[in-house]
Amino acid sequence: MSTLKVQKSLFSLCALLGVVLFVASLSTMANNIDLSTVPPRESVQLTIYNGEDLTLVRDLRTVSVRKGLNPLQFSWANTLIDPTSVELRFLSQTDQLALLDTTFPHDKPQMLYWQVQSEYAGSIQIEISYFTSGIHWQADYTAITNPAETQMQLESFVRVTNNSGEDYENAQVRLVVGTINLVEEIAQLAQTPMPQVDGRIPAVQQKMRRMDESLDLAAESAPMMAMSADYATSQPKAVAKESLSEYFLYTIEGTETIPHGWSKRLRSFKADEVPFSIQYRYRPEEYGDELVRLYLLRNDKDSKLGDTPLPDGMVRVFRSNANESLSFLAEQSIQYVPIGDKLELNLGADPSVIFELVQLKAWRDDILFKLNGIEVYRKLGGGVQLDSNSSVAGWDEHALYAQRIRNYTAKAIEVEVRRSYGGDVLFRSAFPAQLYDYQTVEFTTQIAAGEKRDLIHEVDTRQGKNAKKANVELQKM
Repeated sequence: MSTLKVQKSLFSLCALLGVVLFVASLSTMANNIDLSTVPPRESVQLTIYNGEDLTLVRDLRTVSVRKGLNPLQFSWANTLIDPTSVELRFLSQTDQLALLDTTFPHDKPQMLYWQVQSEYAGSIQIEISYFTSGIHWQADYTAITNPAETQMQLESFVRVTNNSGEDYENAQVRLVVGTINLVEEIAQLAQTPMPQVDGRIPAVQQKMRRMDESLDLAAESAPMMAMSADYATSQPKAVAKESLSEYFLYTIEGTETIPHGWSKRLRSFKADEVPFSIQYRYRPEEYGDELVRLYLLRNDKDSKLGDTPLPDGMVRVFRSNANESLSFLAEQSIQYVPIGDKLELNLGADPSVIFELVQLKAWRDDILFKLNGIEVYRKLGGGVQLDSNSSVAGWDEHALYAQRIRNYTAKAIEVEVRRSYGGDVLFRSAFPAQLYDYQTVEFTTQIAAGEKRDLIHEVDTRQGKNAKKANVELQKM
């Protein structure tokens, strides 16, 4: 019996259980292939689906086989491989090779045996593919504005993190942006004993394999290509992008070695002189009870972006100063931004802009009383006689406000206010306003540099039996 030496890679490929019966002549024995040495992995491709904890691994190796039965072993100890997803494919001499069966031994829960029947003696290329979890990628961005805050330089990076339990050397890395709906969680399958999952191939696996084939076609690349281990690392890695309907493929140039427990950071794109606007907003449901300053831009051609969607990630915002130093402004996580969609960066409150709501007056009228079971209206100061049997059934509350805004910055600003009111409300204002929804009033105004402005408005709320509806009505003062 000849046994393959187990390499350090967890995915060891070796001849096992092969028994050579010395019943032939010496000339026949000379034709047998020596299976004592397994060549190292030639290349590996990682397709990382960021929407789920899911990576499709495609591992290329050259193996020596002999005519007849060739037992092969594959193991995944201490990794997060989904055992039901492991597949073996022949890339050469396909008409002379056949996979007879796959066996999961009960005494070795993280191992399988393949029985390969070969009519060929020599070297063959095989591809082992499987799904694993524990490999993630995330985008991060650096935004640096000019001193006037009219343009920015936006630089994007992708960071690949490997916690799968396996080292991937000289791997071609492909990153897929999009949401994948999984039937089963790969990480859970990886921890399931083989007797419970043997023979169960989730439909999601076939779906993902078909998707990976479509990625290959879209990128006009071969399914698996040998990748040079001595790729010139002195040049910054490029990240090529391809549009794939609802998905987007990022292919990192060259190869990368990503050991278990490590992260690699690679540049995705850099855009200069990206235009943006600034708006101050008051939206308590979104930003809390303060006026915040935002940078507003779009992921489109007009903004010198729009070549790719912007994946989830962290944005760090800086401003260039006149002395060529940088001021840190904000750090914010963003969600997936499709091509053409807007990107909003919240810089927080600006101490140079004072925003306060001042109540100028409050009163009640149109009070509805019940006198001995009869409903009677009276105005405040009216002459209706009340007794111990009377009660209040409804009234109108009035409040006169000044939305006071003071701009101590050196340039004009745009302020948007969005307030919600519950109940039957009449919003009366001396400035243009509109309804954002049936209970929310929105208005926008320009405040010049150094200007102080009071936006006068009245909020009338009908209470008790005076209330007839549950929405806001607009009216000019």
